[in-house]
Amino acid sequence: MQLLITASKDTYITDKIINSSFSASDANVGMAATLDLFRLADETFMTGITYTNELSRALVKFDLDYIEYLARTELDLDSSNYKIYLELTSIGSGQTTPSDFTLICFPLSQSFDEGIGRDVVSFNDIDVCNFFTASVLDGGNVSTWYASGANAEGVINSTVGSGYPDNIDIITSGNLNDGLGLASLNVSQRFKKGTENLKMDVTRIVSASIAGIIPAEGFRISFSGSEEQDNVTRFVKRFASRHNSDPIKRPKLRVQYDDAIIDNHINFYFDLSGSLYLKNFHRGAAADILSGSSLTPVTGTDCMILKLKSGSFSQEIFCSQVQQGTKVFHAGGVDAVAFVTGVYSASFAVSGASDGTSLVNSVDTIRDFYTKSGSITFDEIWGSADGTLGYHTGSLKVARVPTTSFNSTPDEIDLIVTNAKSSYKETEIPLVRIFVDNISDDSAKATKLPFKKKSIGLEKVYYRIVDNRSGQIIIPFTKENNSTRCSQDSGGVYFRFYASSLPIGRTYTFQFLVEENGMEKIYDAKNVTFTVEK
Repeated sequence: MQLLITASKDTYITDKIINSSFSASDANVGMAATLDLFRLADETFMTGITYTNELSRALVKFDLDYIEYLARTELDLDSSNYKIYLELTSIGSGQTTPSDFTLICFPLSQSFDEGIGRDVVSFNDIDVCNFFTASVLDGGNVSTWYASGANAEGVINSTVGSGYPDNIDIITSGNLNDGLGLASLNVSQRFKKGTENLKMDVTRIVSASIAGIIPAEGFRISFSGSEEQDNVTRFVKRFASRHNSDPIKRPKLRVQYDDAIIDNHINFYFDLSGSLYLKNFHRGAAADILSGSSLTPVTGTDCMILKLKSGSFSQEIFCSQVQQGTKVFHAGGVDAVAFVTGVYSASFAVSGASDGTSLVNSVDTIRDFYTKSGSITFDEIWGSADGTLGYHTGSLKVARVPTTSFNSTPDEIDLIVTNAKSSYKETEIPLVRIFVDNISDDSAKATKLPFKKKSIGLEKVYYRIVDNRSGQIIIPFTKENNSTRCSQDSGGVYFRFYASSLPIGRTYTFQFLVEENGMEKIYDAKNVTFTVEK
């Protein structure tokens, strides 16, 4: 799953010298369409100053409330698949862009106001924030930066000088209570050509912010410390701000996590570990199974038993409620664990080729069925951990792993979205279902009666969302952390997406990347276009 969160406020601050007569240190550009980063090394003459050093720094803030909610419900903050990236889109300035430089990002320690200034030429708009002041407090008092340019730095809970606690503008390091001790909190990116977009991994910073360890005031982005002090002029690296006319280019946090559920009811094989899932609903809403006369919710690990049975053969597997959210939020010093309401799973393997002793009937073993017919259909019984109650009964076909002679041409398949809508509300998190048809399967027989064809199983399908008119990719295929991997259940392939991640009023479509038999192929979602509305 990927969630895009656009900036709630942004601006840049500068001490640029105007007309060799005054500094723009009190100017505000909060409503400008770009975030400009530059450094001018002794480029401007000003009476009384022997060496002029002019620079700018960008400030960006995001609302983290929804990420905090996800951390309590379905985000596993300990997972290596959980990532958050800060992304800024490079904008051509019509001027020479510097090359071979480094930008560095720090978490801000105090709040800033965006302001309403627009003038990025003469810098005549005066407002907060600027190079000296950060925000206006209740009662009209102005809060200044502790060092001009938001440049007072320190560790979490540090004091610079004396008189005030926490009097720093940016946090350079701190202990995040993760067992790693004092850690650096800055993130940097090298721009070799100078035209690259900014993409920085800010996972640790955001996680520490939603845990309340550091303030969630946003980021300061600037040239590295040495590049603000050397003798090189760098003018101008320009990014789109949140006021840019193209919403796709605005600053964003890209939250990525693996929410794929791979249920193997439609493709369970002997001698391979697979997973089965059980979902419970009460009147259409997800709910935990209620057990016994006291209607006790069935929750936690090893909370039920899954039994596979065929004839005299029986295999029992412990099942657990699916866990997704983990430790960041603490209750009484104990790490809080979040389970998915009404969803249970078991992972196991059924021996086939090696099982010559487990009898299914008085004569045939599991291996006999494996060798002769190639499959067995088991009764599937989900019940209480003590074996006294049954919750659900179904069936599971376990088959021999299909093998063929060498063929470099994969099966011809078709992916059909079966429940697409023409529009979605921005508050929706739609579930999109995909029917996977094996066109090259010639086993179908003629019949006089209607029948329902079943979707085949595909475990490695990834989706992306594309602007249908411009071709811009909003949500890309992301295999490295499975954040766009589709799920699979007994009905086929599906995925969810956040409609709020897509700018309102545009038209979008889906594309799918299928990885099968060591090959990859991209498929269009035929005749599927949709918009996002308020």
